[in-house]
Amino acid sequence: MAAVTVLLNPTSGRAGLHGIDTRIATLFATAGSRAEVHVLQRQEDVADAARAAGTGGSIVVAAGGDGTVSQVASGVIDVNGILGILPLGTLNHFAKDLHLPLGLEEAIDTIASGRVGRVDVGQVNDRVFVNNASIGLYPSIVDVRDQLRRQGHRKWTAMAMATLRVLRRYRGMRMRIEVDGREHVWRTPFVFVGNNQYTVDGVSLGSRASLNSGRLFVYLTPRVRTRHLPRLLLKAIAGRASGSGDFEILSGTTLRIDTLRPRRLLRVAFDGELARLAAPLHFRAWPGALKVMLSRA
Repeated sequence: MAAVTVLLNPTSGRAGLHGIDTRIATLFATAGSRAEVHVLQRQEDVADAARAAGTGGSIVVAAGGDGTVSQVASGVIDVNGILGILPLGTLNHFAKDLHLPLGLEEAIDTIASGRVGRVDVGQVNDRVFVNNASIGLYPSIVDVRDQLRRQGHRKWTAMAMATLRVLRRYRGMRMRIEVDGREHVWRTPFVFVGNNQYTVDGVSLGSRASLNSGRLFVYLTPRVRTRHLPRLLLKAIAGRASGSGDFEILSGTTLRIDTLRPRRLLRVAFDGELARLAAPLHFRAWPGALKVMLSRA
């Protein structure tokens, strides 16, 4: 098997463990493949690094969390490269939805001896996402969380504090949403755009059964005030959210979102990363665009 390039994000979950780069290279050698492990620097453009490494259909491995996976995916798509995943982040949603092993040795074996498949991605303006993009409540929470982390708070402590602060004062946004040419106007605490359909009820809450429908799914709650969202979460865990009438769920291949207030930039959280993008936001599904290493059938 040809050599692979591993792009290691040392700030992601287990990726910061001492000597992890050497261990990854050793495990690839044991699996019969040579790996060049590149430790990403804080200000490095990950997508650019992936483009350079993926030219000619090479395998580029994202070693980190969903944010790292998303950025590497964005780069390899441009050059017809192949994405490999070492799920070293905290949540690893994309790896789980692809039914990839989460253990380091098993994940490396999958990359070295698995099969190449194709899955969908979404795109908002010029940014690719593999899981979801959201507007409204969650980007506001992430913004406050990052401020708290800069003040010295630990990641999950900062997240809890930010969630409580934003839930108390966030009033939602009035949005114009056009899906495949059909327009809707709602005030909602959030708009969540998924790459394929998400489960909103029960033990599988937040997962996807498929990444190959070629469609985007839009979730919002125009009849729920922000302070009542924790109650909706409890309904979802109990398996009673989808039938509650609280959700509006739309599906399509193209999507346009704008706020009714004049503003040039909207905060968007996609795959754990926060950005300010020019409004209106133009989304599209990109069926089968991403080549990725999957487990053997």
